[in-house]
Amino acid sequence: MTALPSPWLRSTDWLAERLNAPDLVVIDGSYYLSTMKHDAEAEFVAGHIPGAQRFDIDTVKDADSDLPHMMPPTPVFSAALRKLGIGDGQSVLIYDGAGLFSAPRVWWMFRTFGVERVFILDGGLPKWLAEGRPVETGPAKARAARHFTARRNHGAVADLGDVKKALASGRVQVVDARPADRFRGETPEPRAGLKSGHMPGALNVPFGALVKDGRLASPETIKAAFEAGGVDLDKPVITSCGSGVSAAILWLAMDAVGRQPAGLYDGSWAEWGGRDDCPVVTGPAKKGE
Repeated sequence: MTALPSPWLRSTDWLAERLNAPDLVVIDGSYYLSTMKHDAEAEFVAGHIPGAQRFDIDTVKDADSDLPHMMPPTPVFSAALRKLGIGDGQSVLIYDGAGLFSAPRVWWMFRTFGVERVFILDGGLPKWLAEGRPVETGPAKARAARHFTARRNHGAVADLGDVKKALASGRVQVVDARPADRFRGETPEPRAGLKSGHMPGALNVPFGALVKDGRLASPETIKAAFEAGGVDLDKPVITSCGSGVSAAILWLAMDAVGRQPAGLYDGSWAEWGGRDDCPVVTGPAKKGE
């Protein structure tokens, strides 16, 4: 059996053997951009992995922010996990309906709040379905509430000030996971009111270069993608994207090749591209812009 590219991935065979394990909670973390034409909630009801609970990043968020799905305050996250029946010491397996798109964001959130045994289903729901494995329909079955103690790692989250400082100093690379045409400013952003282009000095490693058929690419492919984007993996990196979702794919990919990012820019382009005090450039990435 071929080894999976990340220690945080678990196979469909692994899940099938443990589907009814009392210490494992399966989470559907599906989220889609409006341009992807999917309804995550409706699709969950139509069919999900048996016993799965639904975690919506647009619900478990900072309700006081006007930016999309920003990291929630610690009490909000803790309450959400207790309601899902996730307690201290349990294992969590996250999947999404695209294969590998939003699951890394949910994984990163759980890790940032101190969940130690949290994994991602390799290939997600598409692989599970392609193998003819069981699904159930309807809303998630309620689980008994469990006590969860959050321990937030504030250093994992980069804010606007961190990113401005990184770009000004040049000592920390800011790597944008958006598709190349959006990065270059050739395609409008999917969110209304945002400028097109990228931060001066940012680099581009499109998340699509790190995902093959809904699965994380090999370590060799990951390294080649970062090299093609001009990124030095031996130097600090802040990951960014449109709204902090695909930036977590970069985080997972870097972890797979033994590198830990310096932070994930939670506001990402939803913040930067909507502010008048944040400069925007177009065209290919240029170091030292």
